[in-house]
Amino acid sequence: MHRTVKTGSNFEREPLIKPFGFKGSYLDELWQVSVYMEGQSGYRSVGLGTQSVLWSDADVFSSHSQAAGNCLMYLITDHALKIARNLSFENPIDLLDQLLPQVYEYGRKITCNPKLRATFVLNALVALDNAAWLLYCHENNIGNFDDMIPENIRPALSYRHDRLAGIPLITYGTSSQDIVNLVNSGSFFLKIKIGSDPEKDGDPEKMLGWDKKRLTSIHEILRDTSTQYTENGHIAYYLDANGRYDSKERLLRLLDHADKIGALDRIVILEEPFPEDYKADVHDIPVRLAADESVHSDTDATERIELGYRAIALKPIAKTMSMSLKICKAAFEKGIPCFCADLTVNPVLVDWNKNIAARLAPLPGMNVGVLESNGCQNYSRWDKLKSYHPYKGAEWIDCKSGLFMLNDDFYKESGGIFRTSKHYASLLK
Repeated sequence: MHRTVKTGSNFEREPLIKPFGFKGSYLDELWQVSVYMEGQSGYRSVGLGTQSVLWSDADVFSSHSQAAGNCLMYLITDHALKIARNLSFENPIDLLDQLLPQVYEYGRKITCNPKLRATFVLNALVALDNAAWLLYCHENNIGNFDDMIPENIRPALSYRHDRLAGIPLITYGTSSQDIVNLVNSGSFFLKIKIGSDPEKDGDPEKMLGWDKKRLTSIHEILRDTSTQYTENGHIAYYLDANGRYDSKERLLRLLDHADKIGALDRIVILEEPFPEDYKADVHDIPVRLAADESVHSDTDATERIELGYRAIALKPIAKTMSMSLKICKAAFEKGIPCFCADLTVNPVLVDWNKNIAARLAPLPGMNVGVLESNGCQNYSRWDKLKSYHPYKGAEWIDCKSGLFMLNDDFYKESGGIFRTSKHYASLLK
């Protein structure tokens, strides 16, 4: 059994280049959390997390100032670290299973929100969970990611890609020229945010109209661009609605429009179209629906799959590595593909995500593995953040010509996750 005897934490506020729009709202900074856990062995591990209040619970975001929402999430991290000092655990998954019920109740209390989304708490636990994995690996003489994966989950992560498609993000405010620039630089799989609230009045018909126009304008730019990395030879679209559509009927109207303009077969993934409590059967939707925020656990994943969802977005950097491994196993056993989506995280966390993405089977319709990473588009200090990576300058860190190239060093060093970032460790002195 493992036991944590000391813990601590700190954070940095990282500004974004411009307001980042999704879920009908905007944010302009993200907090980078650093925690340490010291075990009975005396070894101290440092884990990182990026907080995204808007992504994890839009109600918390809208009912507080941006800074207050981040403070609430950080308080959950701090509270969880205190609880962890009194727990013994066999592995980090066991630790998460013990922590989550207690920490969730605390989160409901401090947010005054009895319907707090579990993703808010999971997001708060990412840094702790990463530190727990590093502590666990050190105390068990595990030095690489492959050996870190529990044996019963390894079949789900048996691929070894030598390259991954880098998926950039097209937000509400991304200009036509920016989209052209992304494609000209090599990008061929674009994540497109839909579900805007154009007049800030919550009107779903206005949202649908905006989405139709947005999809049309993007498709007009990309319709004749070809790529060797998709099975149909076209640029791939990944639509992300973040739960903004209130019914199948309204979503089908959007997809009917996509069909009319010739864009339907370009949609490889349509992620999280409905609110979490909308549990309609979706087997008849003509594109592959993916579940993201609605999947807080492996049980949720199984439920969504039974409803007809045909892909699962994994977010080790948003829902913890421990929970993501459980979700990955559940999807694999049902024959459902997974892929790794971003939370606009820092470069060190990109490589935590990349370790999973590198080992997942390709999505149907794709000839390569995929990894969403949009930090370089959104952080104003991205180059500075890259300098905090313990393997700064490594070939695998940057996306070039639309691809992350994964060489032998990437696998040998597990993307650098077992080495401590001096900068983030310095926050904890």
